[in-house]
Amino acid sequence: MPESEKTHIFITGATGYIGGSVLSALLSHPKAKSFRITVLTRSPDKVASFNSVGVIAVVGSNQDLEKLTELARNSDVVIACADSDDLQAAKAILLGLKQRYDKTDEVPILIHTSGTGVLIDDAAGNYVTDKIYSDLDIPMIESLPKTQPHREVDIEVVAADQKGYVRTYIILPSTIYGIANTPMVKLGIQNPYSKQIPALITAGIDRKQGGVVGKGLNLWPNIHINDTATLYTTIFDAATKGPAEAGHGREGFYFGANGEHRVGRISEIIAQLLHEMKLGKSPEPTVFTEEELRKYFGGPYMGSNSRVRAERAKLIGWNPVHSVDSLWASLKPETDAIAEMQNI
Repeated sequence: MPESEKTHIFITGATGYIGGSVLSALLSHPKAKSFRITVLTRSPDKVASFNSVGVIAVVGSNQDLEKLTELARNSDVVIACADSDDLQAAKAILLGLKQRYDKTDEVPILIHTSGTGVLIDDAAGNYVTDKIYSDLDIPMIESLPKTQPHREVDIEVVAADQKGYVRTYIILPSTIYGIANTPMVKLGIQNPYSKQIPALITAGIDRKQGGVVGKGLNLWPNIHINDTATLYTTIFDAATKGPAEAGHGREGFYFGANGEHRVGRISEIIAQLLHEMKLGKSPEPTVFTEEELRKYFGGPYMGSNSRVRAERAKLIGWNPVHSVDSLWASLKPETDAIAEMQNI
């Protein structure tokens, strides 16, 4: 197929946990031969590895705003998997997509990564909220203040869709778990680990005792990394078929979740595992101090509630296969891997 007839896709964050998994899923997509995929990488050393699987790699980062604009301008679809709070990067990408629209009169697509962290409260682990957000309830989502994490960028992305020069789809993964095992990981160019659970494990190892935020009563949704990748490809498939196939803009919020857990239960299991490995003094977690919360997590984030019903993507065919049981099963291999990484 001539290059001019291919779907030009630009991915940011392709060396990350989410981005690398999405890239791997696109490379194994039934229509992969019709894709021309470009990624951004900070490391010149990774360019050859990307090239080896037919991916064009450009050296740069989210801070290279002109480069982001140029790469977006040359793309039919942008999948942004880097920093979900980087407003300047989002604006640079949107500028490039507007320039593309102005030149071609065709509406490009932006699939932007946000997160259910936009819903967090200040529970500090001490209570469960009854407030549950559905991604079909647009007024409820729009009631979120601009001060919430990710929200300012989400608002900018939706506004661009309303102006008509781009179709936007915002994916909001929840607690993603599981060690990624993709071709990108095997090539040594993708981070295989998530953030939240490894942070709890790392904190427990460092303080020589598993920890919990407050009473550990707060609830979060969860999603396996493989189901996260299929969420992106499901939305990509619908978006590229046409504007009527899936909600976009105001109606383009897609929660990524297939289960819910008490965060304190994760802390309890990690504390028990660390104790069995002789890396924790007690099988019962102890409460993180405020200083420890700042040190290990940048604040009380891990004690918040974030509750969702992920319904919109299922209406267009997303079929997650991992339940919360997979989350519990993932904790031992994750703990073993983090301990091994720290040469313990």
